[in-house]
Amino acid sequence: MIINLRAILHGHQRFDFILEPDWWEGNEENGQIMGLAAPLKVHMNISRLGERHLLEGSLSGVVLVWCARCLESYHRDLATEFRLFLTSLPANTDQNELELSEDDMWVDFVAGDEVNLLEIVREQIYLSLPMKTLCREDCFGLCPRCGTNLNKKKCSCERENGDQSFSKLKNLKVNGS
Repeated sequence: MIINLRAILHGHQRFDFILEPDWWEGNEENGQIMGLAAPLKVHMNISRLGERHLLEGSLSGVVLVWCARCLESYHRDLATEFRLFLTSLPANTDQNELELSEDDMWVDFVAGDEVNLLEIVREQIYLSLPMKTLCREDCFGLCPRCGTNLNKKKCSCERENGDQSFSKLKNLKVNGS
């Protein structure tokens, strides 16, 4: 869904749409998000502010993600609001080589006069998720020896307490003086 920003001169333009689960293309290898588990509702307002445009929006739906501890997939509710400024790239700047200041974290640089709203939606989905997604706060994860999902069953592997990097020290004999 490509929008021409030059068409928004005064006031604002509202975009309300629903993205079906088959919209998501999980093309990244080992990606955190597997897809949408339900339709995603999108609401956006774009208004002109001098040389920039203000984009305010919200997303709500359910995404299918991987748990970072047990590697099982689970449904995670998604409800987020966002606000960012759309501005043209500075002249003679390569988009891959642009140095950002702290003030630029809420700015999305666009090349030309068009912006793809679907790319912004995808970006906002990623930004709304934590760095590590967990199926539940007390997820036990996988056994480091046999790989059993400890949320489903207990394995018979022997567990050693403490940090394994210090395991050689337990055999160290100290001579008393």
